[in-house]
Amino acid sequence: MSRGAGPRGFVIAAPASGAGKTTVTLGLVAALVARGHNVVPAKSGPDYIDPAFLAAAARRDCVTLDAFAADPAQLRARASAALAASGPGSLLVVEGAMGLFDGADDGTPAGCGSTADVAAALGLSVVVVLDVARMGQGAAAIVRGLAGYRDDVRVAGVLLNRVASARHEQMLRCSVGVVAPVLGTLGRYEDLVTPSRHLGLVQAGERADLADFIATAAKRVSDGVDLGALVDTAVAPHDGAEVRRLPPPGQRVAVARDLAFAFAYPHMLADWRAQGAEIRPFSPLADEAPDAEADAVFLPGGYPELHAAQLAAASRFREGMIDARARGARIYGECGGYMVLGKALVDADGVSHRMLGFLELETSFAARRMHLGYRRLTPRGGPWQGPMVAHEFHYATTLHAEGKPLFDACDAAGTPLEPMGLVDGRISGSFAHVIEPG
Repeated sequence: MSRGAGPRGFVIAAPASGAGKTTVTLGLVAALVARGHNVVPAKSGPDYIDPAFLAAAARRDCVTLDAFAADPAQLRARASAALAASGPGSLLVVEGAMGLFDGADDGTPAGCGSTADVAAALGLSVVVVLDVARMGQGAAAIVRGLAGYRDDVRVAGVLLNRVASARHEQMLRCSVGVVAPVLGTLGRYEDLVTPSRHLGLVQAGERADLADFIATAAKRVSDGVDLGALVDTAVAPHDGAEVRRLPPPGQRVAVARDLAFAFAYPHMLADWRAQGAEIRPFSPLADEAPDAEADAVFLPGGYPELHAAQLAAASRFREGMIDARARGARIYGECGGYMVLGKALVDADGVSHRMLGFLELETSFAARRMHLGYRRLTPRGGPWQGPMVAHEFHYATTLHAEGKPLFDACDAAGTPLEPMGLVDGRISGSFAHVIEPG
């Protein structure tokens, strides 16, 4: 264990989804920053929404650490690069995804890509957030099971969430404390309830009360958690070598960035910058055109279905995209960005909105169907070279798609899927969010 000035870290996990670990982690990050800690936030697994909250609390980008998309060496490289960039005394705080041992449906008993895999790859301790709203002494059995399930995963402490009363807390401390240290407790706080929609929480950028919400979460955590004892559970992460980087689509890349196009991984943009590319943000919702000097345009995923009428009416955005196509810029869209490259998008009310029309594609949210899972991709064209690992999560249905597919694809277990996306010359896109090189 390291207790010096070098980087340290720990993982916040839970037995299952819904335990409150996102809100607890948000409060922890903000409380630790307020105490002067140099916090580097990270998120296990494929996610865009939770990392935006963590980035707001830490006042720096959140690192994506996906143990399915990246092997242990790449995970260590990603973490090491983020810690090196943050300066001395960095504290890596990783929020887990789903349950501690939940991973991809790849045919293995444990599931590859779990939060536990991230902790094991980095050598980090685990702090468990346990929702005890309907639990008594049996909570200790859950903690014992988590602590003993894998030899390479060390549970260093527990945070009891949604404690009902002082008596309830005392009972839980007596039972759970025999198995692992209880580092703090939090009650059932109505002011920490977070609104959500079909892909998860409402985006951080949509919350006018975000600063107040973060401050409230930090206050609740500071009042209920022994932050000193929590930091003492942190250990030095395993060092990493050179990061394998995602290649940039061009030298000057115009990237759509607003509430309709918020789902771009910071590590992807950082990889592009590290290879000499210039990132030039623009906002289609503000009717901005991509930079006229850009030789590539990236339309990330997000919620274009919530802003379809506004996007359809954005004339400067449309004209700028037409100009980019005419000068031969490479244009690439992921998920929501892919839908905007199509001819039409039908919203949840059944209203069809005209999109850019660059691809022979029509999509709809009127009849929703969930598509979820990891994807292994082999490009047939577009901006990518070599195999990629990606994730698909959306509720859109495809009404019409015609043309050459962008990717050959299979799922997490290696089962072949229908080819994904479309490519037409220098214009391409798909529903897949690329995470790492294959």
